[in-house]
Amino acid sequence: MPISAEDAARIYDEAIVIDMTCPLLREARYVDWCREGRMTAVAPTITGMSGNASTGFSLVGGWLRYERERSHDTLIVREAADFARAKAEGKLGLVLHCQGTDLIEDKLDLVEAYHAAGLRVVQLTYNRKNLVGDGASERTNAGLSDFGVGLVKRLNQLRMAVDCAHTGLQTSYDAIEASDAPVIISHANARGVHDSRRNIPDDLIRAIAETGGVIGSVGFPPLLEWKGQPSMDRFLDDIAYKVDLVGIDHVGLGIDYYLGQHPVEDLETATARYNSLVAAGLWRPGEYPPPPYIYPEGIETPQTLFNLGPALAARGFSEEEMRKILGGNWVRVLGDIWGG
Repeated sequence: MPISAEDAARIYDEAIVIDMTCPLLREARYVDWCREGRMTAVAPTITGMSGNASTGFSLVGGWLRYERERSHDTLIVREAADFARAKAEGKLGLVLHCQGTDLIEDKLDLVEAYHAAGLRVVQLTYNRKNLVGDGASERTNAGLSDFGVGLVKRLNQLRMAVDCAHTGLQTSYDAIEASDAPVIISHANARGVHDSRRNIPDDLIRAIAETGGVIGSVGFPPLLEWKGQPSMDRFLDDIAYKVDLVGIDHVGLGIDYYLGQHPVEDLETATARYNSLVAAGLWRPGEYPPPPYIYPEGIETPQTLFNLGPALAARGFSEEEMRKILGGNWVRVLGDIWGG
């Protein structure tokens, strides 16, 4: 029997709901939008695109201060049990996540300090080549460096998640081979749904799933359609494609809400942000068409993410499948990696 919209809304409210990528939260004033969307936890981007140890620790320190000042409704997630704790206590969990590894510079011991401070998910590259390996937008496809192999091993030792979002294909395959733990992709869509170079091929989806990993489906519009606002069905197409390919246990949410999206920034400001990213070589126009970026219908901002519950039910997902997609799969894989 199909799940009614009312039951779907109840399932969403009862579920652990996790968005594993949210660079929008580079500005903490948008955290309350995630609360309005009734999320259990969200992963603010600590650094991405560029930075160093000074900027990395400054941003981590800012979130530690935020947790202290908002301890009544916020907690930093350090182990998988914290997801259930956040849900039970009515708090928003924050999963500290870096996009790219500039923040560790060339010093693996800095990873130890970041772990002590609460960082739990480390994305290996952000589109460009770095000391770890080639990014997803790099001309070459050279794979994981010796430094990168050392980083993956250190992350395994510390029980931190290896994240291959924005990471080159060979670098990703090499990281999977080097890792003793499941490997995740916090946010990437399937090329089989939308043929963008930033999206990932079936073979990589399968390889991540074979480790026990999870891939987060993305709402950033150019990863679903080249122009215009994607429909909710288009977003669900990506989820369904991955489920059909590798099974229900390997798909989650990595919506990737972003400061340059509508209606957070007006078109002039968003275009200036876009142009700066292109000028820096971090985004390539062939992969990232210019704004406006209007996220899928019904989940345009984190404030309305709860609309995803009825949409998943209407698409035919069962209650168990909905709970896994909404956050249960992230709880399982991060528990496997982190413990707790």
